[in-house]
Amino acid sequence: MTYRETAQLLSFNDISFVFFPPPSYLGPVVEQIASITANCRRCIVLTGAGMSAESGVPTFRGKDGLWGKFRPEELATMEAFIANPKIVWEWYNWRRELMSRVEPNPGHHAITRLESLCDDFTLITQNVDNLHRVAGTQRILELHGNIHRNKCVDCNKPCDPSLEIHPDAIPTCESCGGKIRPDVVWFGEMLDPQVINRAFQESEKADIFFSVGTSAVIHPAASLPPIAKRSGATLVEVNVEETPISFMADFHVVARSGEFLPLLVEELEKQKTSS
Repeated sequence: MTYRETAQLLSFNDISFVFFPPPSYLGPVVEQIASITANCRRCIVLTGAGMSAESGVPTFRGKDGLWGKFRPEELATMEAFIANPKIVWEWYNWRRELMSRVEPNPGHHAITRLESLCDDFTLITQNVDNLHRVAGTQRILELHGNIHRNKCVDCNKPCDPSLEIHPDAIPTCESCGGKIRPDVVWFGEMLDPQVINRAFQESEKADIFFSVGTSAVIHPAASLPPIAKRSGATLVEVNVEETPISFMADFHVVARSGEFLPLLVEELEKQKTSS
């Protein structure tokens, strides 16, 4: 079946579902999405755990190893930190060490290139691994924080990210004396209202919105693509699996971010050069 036949078969009510198991099928949709992006002023990209997985970011839910007997819900909470800050920091130092070994993948680098090609660009990420910053992206909203940053448990004041944390002697805040904790959103905590409000505002203004590697089930992040769509944005989903927002996407590209995004950016660069 040809690309056009596949697209026609999977389209209805002016909503296109484009599936591309073989890489050869990516070409036509890459050209189409690049053309739309080239004519858009405001571009928003939302990324989720799928992007991190492509870089080999390890899961902390595995059954094997030192932490296999613990559930994240037992460690990534304020209650756990108050009860046993030492074991919480031992776990986060272990996670930081694992994440320090991974590098941005081609999808991360493509997003950085995409930022340079757009007049108004914002990256919204659910990931805490810092890989987007390592790749060079500048305008980032980190919904769930950043595992490599620290803050005070009491006053929330950020502290030196290079500060070495010894679980047996956890440093305290210079301002209020509270213990230092990882600057991530724990289970049961609210997202930073300034960050999530900006994410909603940027999504409402988007001309094109890319949802990349996210399951679209964790709220409030899962609300951002529908908000952008209702506000008139072209919605592009890049995911190897179908999600709850697939039915509303203008394009559902079944591919990994590291496969699709570099092709998109190359085509966008070519179109902008020739225009």
